[in-house]
Amino acid sequence: MRFSVPLLMLFLLFSNTTLAQDIRYVSGDQKVALRGGAGDDYQIVHRGVSPGVSVIVSRTSDDGLWADITTEAGDTGWIPTEKLLLEPVVSTDTPTAATAGESSDAELAEIDPTVTSAEIELADQIRIRDEQFNAIAQELYRLKRISGQAEQLDIDNRRLVENTENLRSEVEMLQAENLRLHDKVESEDFMNGALAVLLGVVIALVAPRLVPKRRKSSSWA
Repeated sequence: MRFSVPLLMLFLLFSNTTLAQDIRYVSGDQKVALRGGAGDDYQIVHRGVSPGVSVIVSRTSDDGLWADITTEAGDTGWIPTEKLLLEPVVSTDTPTAATAGESSDAELAEIDPTVTSAEIELADQIRIRDEQFNAIAQELYRLKRISGQAEQLDIDNRRLVENTENLRSEVEMLQAENLRLHDKVESEDFMNGALAVLLGVVIALVAPRLVPKRRKSSSWA
């Protein structure tokens, strides 16, 4: 029992370290797009993850340049590892995007309320389109994964069908060989029986001739 507490503490420390290593934070000052694979040539499945957002790293590419991540919203995709940090970066020297946006809105409101309203409406439309695009891209990414699994299942199924046909052919060959051997055994039994009958007939015909006949006693003797 005295070893249980240290072992438990070591296990908890190792578990916490492992979990901490899986969490990263998006760096930079612009949104980072998620792609369907480890490379810029793959399609975009999410238009952008905001800087400072925490993500969970599931795996990395063989060259270590890309990471498969999952956001808090459940979106998945690949992101360059250079865009991921162990700790969130908070800048106090420059105004945040929200502060800058509020300042811009205030300035536009002073210039022309109509323009401000139109820009706000346009920004809302862009945000809605981005959300729709992200939802569609994520669904396509999910369907692509399912399609890949279905394709592999189809390949496995065809291989099993081929193996079944081969086994069936082997069984038919074995059955034919068994029938041939059975006919051969029956033919041999028939020949042996016929030879036995023939031998019996020969013995029945020849045996009496081999037995010497007794001479009849003479009446003159």
